[in-house]
Amino acid sequence: MTLENLVRINQLNSEPSDKNEFEGLVKAAVDRLKDSQYEALSFASRFDLAYSAAHSLALAALRASGHRSDKRYLVFQCLVHTTNLNKTQIRIFSRCHDKRNLAEYEGHYEADEQLLAELITNKSIVRMR
Repeated sequence: MTLENLVRINQLNSEPSDKNEFEGLVKAAVDRLKDSQYEALSFASRFDLAYSAAHSLALAALRASGHRSDKRYLVFQCLVHTTNLNKTQIRIFSRCHDKRNLAEYEGHYEADEQLLAELITNKSIVRMR
């Protein structure tokens, strides 16, 4: 489904992009990405930082395209339209979103260092279209 179709069915809002907002989201992501690699932190903290960085980058890409969503999962699903990531890379963000929800809403926190490493690697290669 295209971004325009998502606007039409009220899943996204069209909103002019804002340079300051974009730069703030990217800066927050870069800072969190750096902090997420500090191995003295617990897995839960590193994952939370990496996930938050991924969401900030995905939201920055969506905002740069002139759209906004208040649904985290949709921000990640729109990456196919707002970045040069392939579907395999995007699925990693979706898996991390599901893992984050299990931890936040059901208290299920299972350390998965490989998934965390993939998340950090994927965030590092996001390029806005």
